[in-house]
Amino acid sequence: MAHHFLGSKHHGEEASKVTDWRKKEKHHKHMEQLGQLGAVAAGAYAMHEKHKAKKDPEHAHSHKIKEGVTAAVAVGSAGFAFHEHHQKKDAEKHRSHGHHH
Repeated sequence: MAHHFLGSKHHGEEASKVTDWRKKEKHHKHMEQLGQLGAVAAGAYAMHEKHKAKKDPEHAHSHKIKEGVTAAVAVGSAGFAFHEHHQKKDAEKHRSHGHHH
């Protein structure tokens, strides 16, 4: 009876590790989506500022600075999404191949 109990505990630990990889995969997927959303939002705002720079020549310099900053944020967010995509793929690979470290 004690052996059966120990065996089921070990099985529970393995199931927990698989769940951990599944949780990591879901977390990275969520972060990837947030990065994508940030990239799209910042890109849209950069385009908005570019348009305002043309329409408001008196404040064009300010709009161009805002455009540049938000364009950089868009690139950074896209890079973050790309990074999280690869983290998600690594977690998926570990989960599907049964790696438990």
